Amino acid sequence: MSSTTIFDAKYRLDFAVSGSAYEKRYGMPGPMEDDINTMHRYRDSLVARRGGPYERTAFGAYVLFPWHDEDSYQAHPLYKSINDVNIGGLPFLPNATRLVEQFIERLIEKNPEELQQEGILPQGIIEEWRSAFDEHVLVGMVPSARHYEVYRKHRFYHIPVKQLKKGWQNARYIALYPKQGAAPQNGVTCFGKITAVNIVKRSAVAELPKRSDDEYVRFEVESWHFLQHVIRPVGYGVAVYAMTTLNTLKQAKELPELFMKSSEEIALWRILRRLSDRIRFDLDARYLDQASKIIAYRVKNVSIRLESGRLIITNGAKHKTIPADLLRRQPSAVFREVVGMMGE
Repeated sequence: MSSTTIFDAKYRLDFAVSGSAYEKRYGMPGPMEDDINTMHRYRDSLVARRGGPYERTAFGAYVLFPWHDEDSYQAHPLYKSINDVNIGGLPFLPNATRLVEQFIERLIEKNPEELQQEGILPQGIIEEWRSAFDEHVLVGMVPSARHYEVYRKHRFYHIPVKQLKKGWQNARYIALYPKQGAAPQNGVTCFGKITAVNIVKRSAVAELPKRSDDEYVRFEVESWHFLQHVIRPVGYGVAVYAMTTLNTLKQAKELPELFMKSSEEIALWRILRRLSDRIRFDLDARYLDQASKIIAYRVKNVSIRLESGRLIITNGAKHKTIPADLLRRQPSAVFREVVGMMGE
C-alpha cells in the first residue's frame, strides 16, 4: 500500500477585501478558492488499480500560498479543513514555514493509526494497512532439494498432522524455507496463497512417494511468488514451521524478523523499520519455532529490549528506560527517543 501527498505552491492570495464574498465567508486572507478546488481535482484524479477496481492513491492535497501571519491563519476554515477532508492551504514564505514543517513532521513521525486519529488519513487507508498484518503465513521447512523441486512444480506443501500446533488453521499463505543444501540459497525464498487444505495419508502424496499411514495436512497453493530478496537465516532456522504475517514476510530481510508475535513487538519493529531496513534480532533459541521471546532488537548503534513493561534503549554505556505502553499510546515518542539515542 502506498499513498501520495500533494503540495502545490501557488503564488496567489485572496486578501479578503472588505465586503468581498471571500471576506464574508472566511473573515481573513487566505488561499484562492479556485486553487483549493484544483486540489480536490488533483487528489481525486490520482488512482491506481490493485487487482480490482481503481482506487484513489492520494489522501491529501494542499495549496502553499504566500502569507506571513501563521498564528492568525490557524483559525481559517481552509486550514481547519485539512483535518476534516485532507484538503486545504498552508502559508509558505521564507519567514513563514512553521505550519508546513509541523505538518510534514507529523507525516514522517506518526504511524497510520495516529495520523487517522488526527484526521490526516482517510478511513479506508487504516483498514487496508491493518489487514496486511492479519494475513497469516505458515513458513514451512523444506528438508531436501527433491522436496523443494516437487513443492514448486506441483504447487503444494505437506506437513505431519502431529507436528501442527494451535493456530496453524489461520494460515492463508504458505512460504518455503529450504534448509541448507535444499536450494541454491538457504532462507525463505517464495510464498503462495492457499487454495485448499486436505487431511491425507502420507502414502497418498503421489508426488513424493512414501509408504506410511501417518496423517498429513496437504496445502494446495495457487502459485508461487518469489520474494524480492531471500530472507536469510543469519544463524537461525526453522525446525518444522513458523507462523508470521504477509506484511512481515514481504518486508523482512532476516529470519528472526518473522518471529514477532505480540502487538508490542510488531509496533517496535514498525518504528525501527522507519530508521533502517537492517534490523537485527536476538532470540532465545536457534529455531524460530522453538523460541519464546525476542531478547533484543539492534539497529545501527542502538539496542532495544522489552522487559517487564519497559523499553530499555542502549547505546554503548548510555541507556534510557521508557514505558513500553508508549508503543501503543504514542509511537512517535518512542521514535524520537530511539533517534535521540542514535545521535549520542
